[in-house]
Formats: sequence, structure tokens, C-alpha cells
Amino acid sequence: MFRLPFEFFLALRYLQPKRTFVSIITLISVLGVALGVAVLIIVISVMSGFDHDLREKILGFNAHITITQAGNSLAKYSALAGVVSRSKNVKGVSPFVLGPIMVKTEGPTNVAPLVDAPMLRGVDPDTEGNVSQLPKQVVEGEFSLSGHGIVVGSGLAEGLHLRVGDHLSILSMGEFQRLMKTHNQSGDVQSMPDDYEVRGIFNTGYFEYDSRVIVISLENAQDLYDLGDNVHGLFVMLDDPYNAPAVKKQMEKAFGTSYVVSTWMDQNSGILNALVVEKNVMFYLLFFIVLVAALCILSAQVTFVVQKTREIGMLKALGASNLQVSAIFLAQSAVIGVIGVAVGYGLGMLAIHYRNEFLEFMRRTTGWELFPASVYQFNELPALVTPSDVAIICVSSFLICIFGGVLPAMWAGSLRPVEALRHE
Repeated sequence: MFRLPFEFFLALRYLQPKRTFVSIITLISVLGVALGVAVLIIVISVMSGFDHDLREKILGFNAHITITQAGNSLAKYSALAGVVSRSKNVKGVSPFVLGPIMVKTEGPTNVAPLVDAPMLRGVDPDTEGNVSQLPKQVVEGEFSLSGHGIVVGSGLAEGLHLRVGDHLSILSMGEFQRLMKTHNQSGDVQSMPDDYEVRGIFNTGYFEYDSRVIVISLENAQDLYDLGDNVHGLFVMLDDPYNAPAVKKQMEKAFGTSYVVSTWMDQNSGILNALVVEKNVMFYLLFFIVLVAALCILSAQVTFVVQKTREIGMLKALGASNLQVSAIFLAQSAVIGVIGVAVGYGLGMLAIHYRNEFLEFMRRTTGWELFPASVYQFNELPALVTPSDVAIICVSSFLICIFGGVLPAMWAGSLRPVEALRHE
């Protein structure tokens, strides 16, 4: 029959609540550890989710490598695209035109038109699917750019009150400047360009793209920017997006300084590096919650030693060794650590599972939007539970709890029986 070691048995017995000050400190210690572990799991999982989802959104909408020509549009891009497509690790190549535009809605005559200045992305419908997930992200209508068809982001469509079948007037910045110059010289207002029909609405899940991008055909974009047969550059998709820096070096070596090659990491390095730094900083800052809980454990164990001085003397008189007495108080710290870490893990996972439901509840009851998409760029709060991060949090929190009881345990083990019983 299995029996608990007497050190562990006494540790559990001493931890039983008896409405004493020590029991209150023990409860506070457990709650402190649980709160620290839960908050760490929640924050680190949310930061990991931000990093993961941001990379997914970027890679779903943008290509892995962009090739442009400094200061000029890209001429004879078909030949360059053929060379790039034969390169190792390249899955697809597609030309693009990218730039700012001005748009005006075309509605009923009794309704004032709405104006905005989003980004225009001119693409080849036949090859765009090779470099992005955009054709698969259309949630209303279809990905049709024939004629004067366009596809707009869901956020932009909502802001301009657009539906599939509505019309927009589009002006490039060059056309707008020429229009204003002509108007200032002659006083006559020229007619707007031909209207474009909204054929589809896409939703990438990333607010910046959904609220600021209009997609049209490559031919229409070339006409808007007076590019003729030229384009602004080439989008390149790779087998593995994380091979982009190595492929970039190969292309720069092959093409020389005639072209500018940039990776998706270069274009988004600021926000990606910021997320990594914020995750590390938050981990170290929030870990002080666990350290505070360890100080509570230290305080509780010191009080335990003082209250149990007579029992320690009796154990020593009965032959208990210093190590055995110390083990009693270390076992108490271990039990507090195990319970606190287990409760914290459960609370953290529960909060992560219902995070968006909680945010929606707070929005309905208080009217406060705690996670506005316009600020954080995501429609929902992302989270990614990484087993390695959770293991580091739980194990390190448990070890800190153990260390919190080391000094009181050493003190208890060093007490002499005569000195322990002298004041009893």
C-alpha cells in the first residue's frame, strides 16, 4: 500500500484552512500565482496570435517578393517575368500597377456623392491567383475585372455604402491635377472619367487592406496612370515565404542594380519587429506578478516557521533531519505552486477561448469598443496558444514558487531542538 512521505503529509496538513492569518496569506499566494500565470498566458497568446495572423494576412494579400525599377516604370515586363518564373523556388509571377487614386460614388441625384482616396491595385486576373489569395477572398459577387469591373474591400464598401452593381468614378492623382489645372485656367468643369462597376467585395480580415484598396484590371490601371505597355513592377510568389531573403540575394546578383528587389519582410519589418519586441517586453513585465506571488509565499512560509517552532523542535527531538524539516516547507511551496499554476492555466485558456465573446458582451453592455478594428487592424482579437510558451510560463512560475520557500525552509531546517522548545 502506497503511503505519502511524512514531509508531504505534514505539508498538506499545515496548509488546511483554519481561519488563521496564515491561511489568508496562503490563499492570496495561490491567487497571485494563478493571476500571474493566467495573465501571462493570455497576453503572450494574444501577441503570438497578432504575429501569426498578421503574417498570414500579409502573405495572403501581398507577394513574397516585389521587383521594381527605381524611378521608372517597368518596360518589357513579360520577358523579365519569364526569366523570374524559371528561377528556383519561384511558384508564380504577376505584373501590377499600384498607386493612390480618388473615387466618387455615383448614386441617386438626391443623395450627395461620397468621396475617398484609397489605393488602387491593378492586376492581371489570369495570374493574380498565382501570387496572392485575393481571388479567393471575395465574399460578395465575383472576382471579375473585365471591362470596367472593379473589386473593393469590405471596409471601403461599407464606408462608401457600396454594393455589388454600384458604380464609382475613379481619378488617378495625375488626372486629378490636370483636371484642377484645366478648371483653374478655363473655369469650366470637365466631365469625370467613365464609371467603374463594383463586381465583387473582398474581405481579407485585415482592416488596412479591406478599407483602403480597390482592385481593377491591369489594362485599366495602365490607362489611368498613362503607362502604355509598362507596369510598376512584378509580384513574385515563392515555395516558402521565409526563403525570400535568400532568393532576393540571388536575384540581386543576377539582375545587378537595374532592378530593386524587396521582400515582404522588408516591406513590413517595422510592425513585425515591433510585435516581437512587445511580446518579449510584456513577458518580462507581467512576470513581476508571479514574483509578487513568490514574495507572498515567502511571507507565508516565514509565518509558518514562526508558528510551528514547537512542532519543529519536537520533530528534531524525535530524530528528523534538517533536510526532512526543510522538505516540509518546500513541499508547502510546491503545493501552492502546483495549485496556483493549474488554476491560472485553466483561467487563461478559458479567457482565450471566450475572448471575442467577452469583447462583444462589453461592447453591448457598455458601448465601449475595447478592440477597435481601425486601430488594431483586425476584426477579431487574434490568439495563438503555443505549447512551448505555455510550458515556459508554467514551469518558470512553479520554480519561482519553490524558490520563494527556500529561505524559510532553510531557516526551519537549521533550528536546534533546544532553542525551538526553549520558549514553549
